Amino acid sequence: MIDGEGLGKQGSGLTDKWYALSLKLHNMYRGKIETLIKVPVRKLEDFAIWYTPGVAEPSRAISRDPDLSFTLTSRWNMIAVVTDGTRVLGLGNIGPEASYPVMEGKALLFKYLGGVDAVPLPIRAGSVDEFVKIVKSIEPAFGGINLEDIESPKCFYVLERLRKELNIPVWHDDQQGTATATLAGLINALKIVGKKISDVTIAMIGAGASNIATANLLIKYGAKPGNLIMVDSKGILHSERDDIDKLAFENPWKYELAIKTNADGRKGGIREALKGADVVIAASRPGPNVIQKEWVKDMNKDPIVFALANPVPEIWPWEASEAGAKVVATGRSDFPNQINNSLVFPAMFRGVLSVRAKAITDEMAIVFAETLARYAEKKGLREDYIIPTMEEWDAYVETALAVGLKAIELGISRLSPSREELLEDIKTQIISSRSKHETLMRSGLIKELW
Repeated sequence: MIDGEGLGKQGSGLTDKWYALSLKLHNMYRGKIETLIKVPVRKLEDFAIWYTPGVAEPSRAISRDPDLSFTLTSRWNMIAVVTDGTRVLGLGNIGPEASYPVMEGKALLFKYLGGVDAVPLPIRAGSVDEFVKIVKSIEPAFGGINLEDIESPKCFYVLERLRKELNIPVWHDDQQGTATATLAGLINALKIVGKKISDVTIAMIGAGASNIATANLLIKYGAKPGNLIMVDSKGILHSERDDIDKLAFENPWKYELAIKTNADGRKGGIREALKGADVVIAASRPGPNVIQKEWVKDMNKDPIVFALANPVPEIWPWEASEAGAKVVATGRSDFPNQINNSLVFPAMFRGVLSVRAKAITDEMAIVFAETLARYAEKKGLREDYIIPTMEEWDAYVETALAVGLKAIELGISRLSPSREELLEDIKTQIISSRSKHETLMRSGLIKELW
């Protein structure tokens, strides 16, 4: 049982504290990342190797075989974190410039947790076509593209087109990252309550980018489409809604789920969706009280509650526990069972970059989720531990290895190292990144200003 009163006050106060401290420190450090040289520069002659005249030879080699850009340059480990700033965190459409601190934060996590070099790239793109054109034009510079904070349904169109038109992995973290982390948590939560994904009724509160992607991934993993009950701002999705024809035109992804989910034809809102459900996965607007305590009581025995809105979950976790929830997860690090895509994207890209993969598939996301779930299971599942935390860095090694091997199995990798070779490369990249940072901290070159 989670102690509610103290944590509730603490949660609200801490949010304001983090805001103030973050603004102060961003100003003092003037950003979070920088470029560092990784080759020796000892004397003037070294520039003849790294720049002119020596650099002409790698360029000639790449002109004959463009794939050598993954071997002779940093492209192999470089991704772009791309956004148009139209749906940033819980802030909405704040524009590309204002999105930069968030993209830079993602780049920090990529490097520290996955050993991946990431470039924050907010762009000004008014349409899907313009967005796609910009990203296609920068493909030669990167080994992968991480899409971020794009409004719905624009994000679906952009992801679908770029996955088809680029020859490097494209990933939309708000969709696929959240879906993968949620599946991992749900796999273990269902083990704790002794239920199977094929049997449970799942209420999904919110029908935006993350929950639409989550619903599709759950279905591919074995959930029955008819057992999913999805709720958007207008109520439960079903095939007879007044706006169903409009949905088919404006958001075909939501339309498809409206047609194939909710086999019983439930109507109403959140309360009606939760009645008799085994699981609720909420990724809607910040709470509290988006989900009422009484509604959790109407769920099936030993319900699972994932309330993932930030900074305040749709229902406080202790209220869900008091209402009978067996397993409760949120998106916050200060509560147990944080379901966060930060557990996914650094290792996902570490794995695909280490084998020079050409894409990230749903099969790879499922393997990743299963591996992440197994990692926690090996540590010992509890109601307050269904998924690893970001401090368990070896989880990133295991998941990166699994996804890299899956890419090789699917035939979409440019390299096919052995399991041992791939494991060594992944460990080297992650450990090297963390060690360099720790060395800079110890030396005082990175100053601790608070």
